[in-house]
Amino acid sequence: MDYYHMTAPCGLDCFNCHFYLAHENREAMEIVEKMSSQYGIPVEVMLCKGCREHNGRIPLQQHVFGENHRCAAFECSKEKGAAFCGDCDAFPCDNLHPYADKAGDLPHNMKVFNLCLINKMGLEKWAASKAADVRKTYFTKPWTLA
Repeated sequence: MDYYHMTAPCGLDCFNCHFYLAHENREAMEIVEKMSSQYGIPVEVMLCKGCREHNGRIPLQQHVFGENHRCAAFECSKEKGAAFCGDCDAFPCDNLHPYADKAGDLPHNMKVFNLCLINKMGLEKWAASKAADVRKTYFTKPWTLA
């Protein structure tokens, strides 16, 4: 697995996302098909190969936000020549700002945590040993102070 190519500049682990996994994983495809039916969005629009592959123009985002939609974090990292937002002198910035109204549904609020782990552990080690756990914790464990 090319973890660099399959990790977004913002720190999202595309290689663990059901929109990516659905290309080859039946269980992930069932999730995408359910979401497709629920939101009335064609499955082929929901499938993704990662933002680097799509040059920051994710089909689902363009479907929802319009053809001209571009990811600000992707564009900024490209402009600055940073492989990851965590490599930038301005990190963390408002392009990585979490949003509470979608915290339960979208992985975007775990970006800064992932980027810190990538900086601390290195991309390969984070991807192989920690990224899936971060995603699982984010989507399944209740919030706690402990």
